[in-house]
Amino acid sequence: MLRTVVLRLFGNRIGRHCISHPSSVCKHLTSKHVILENLTKHQNSIRYYAKGKNKTKEDKGKGKTKNIEINESLLEEVINFQKLKSELENSVTRLKEVFITQLSLRSSTGAIDNLTVKFQDKKYTLMELGQVIRKNPKTVIVNMGGFPQAIPAVLKAISDSGMNLNPQQDGTTLFIPVPKVTKEYREGLAKNAKAQFIKSRDAIHNIQNRYLKSVKNKVKEGLSEDTSYQLSEQIKHLADMYVAKAEKILELKQAELLGES
Repeated sequence: MLRTVVLRLFGNRIGRHCISHPSSVCKHLTSKHVILENLTKHQNSIRYYAKGKNKTKEDKGKGKTKNIEINESLLEEVINFQKLKSELENSVTRLKEVFITQLSLRSSTGAIDNLTVKFQDKKYTLMELGQVIRKNPKTVIVNMGGFPQAIPAVLKAISDSGMNLNPQQDGTTLFIPVPKVTKEYREGLAKNAKAQFIKSRDAIHNIQNRYLKSVKNKVKEGLSEDTSYQLSEQIKHLADMYVAKAEKILELKQAELLGES
C-alpha cells in the first residue's frame, strides 16, 4: 500500500514538476520510479504463485485437486504417449472384466466358464480345459477328464477367484458348492473387489513410474529440467485420472454387491 502511494506521488506531483523544470534530480527520481514500479510488479507475481505458510487452508485444499493441462504433442516428443494411454486404459479395462466375470452375487456358470486358469505358462479359460455343468442351483460340476493334468491349476484358479468358492475333487470331477447370498457373503465379495482395485491401482502406478523414469533419462540427452518437471507432472496427473476411474468402478461394484445400488 505504501509503495502504491509513493508511486502516485512520483507520477503526479513530482512528475508534473519535472516536465516543467527538467533536471538531473528529476532523472534520478524518474529512474527510481521505474525501479519501484518493476519491483511492485515482480512482488505481485511472486504473491500470485506463493506457496507455504501464507496459503490459507482453503488454498491448500484446492491444491490437491489442481487442474493440469495434458500437452499431448509435447509428451509425444519425449515418450510414446499413445502407448502410455493404452496401458493405463488396459489396467482399468482388466479391472472391469474381473468385476464382471469373477465378482458376482450369483456364481453363474458363465462366470466360472470364463475363469482364467494359468497352466503350463499359458492362460486359458476354464471351459477350454474342462466341461462346466450346473447340476442344480447349489452345485456346479467341472469335468476335467480331457485335461486331468490341469486339475491342480484349475483348483487354484477357483480358490483364488475371489468368488468365495471351495471346490471339492473326486477323481477327474470337481464339485463346486455355490454359497448362499448372505450378508457375510456380500461383504466377502466387496472385500475382494477392494483387493482387485488395489492391484489395478498398483499396476497404474507401476506404469506411471516406468514413464517417469523414461522422462528423467531424457534429461541426460538434453531435455531441460523444466520440461522434464512439466512432463512428469502431466504423467502423474494422467495416472491419477485413471486411478480415479478405477476407484469409481470399485464404488459402483461394492454398492451392487452390498445391495446399496
